[in-house]
Amino acid sequence: APGVYQLASLLVELDASDEASRILCADALYQMGCVEEAHKLLLLALSRNPQRSPILARLALLQLKKGFVYDGNQLLKKVIRIGDTSCLLPIMDIFKDEDRKLMQTHCHFRALTILKNKQED
Repeated sequence: APGVYQLASLLVELDASDEASRILCADALYQMGCVEEAHKLLLLALSRNPQRSPILARLALLQLKKGFVYDGNQLLKKVIRIGDTSCLLPIMDIFKDEDRKLMQTHCHFRALTILKNKQED
């Protein structure tokens, strides 16, 4: 992760508009345990492109990890509304095991709640 971070940081310096390098930097920071720095970098990337599902999904995980369930839900809803959920599976490979389980459990619980509410209606 440190080598990936250094390389991605150099790429961002060469082209500040390169979103892929920013995401790669954030992923490396996350892997190194620098969650706050990753969060700031993703917020910056989101400010440039607020409709990017890969950024929103990563931010959702970080919010859930911090215990901000409502914020995490809102970000996941936005990913679903955008309609580009194809980013979720590859992102799950980046997440650490405990975070992957957190996201899977959270999404499973929310899906069951939605289904239960629809059945009651």
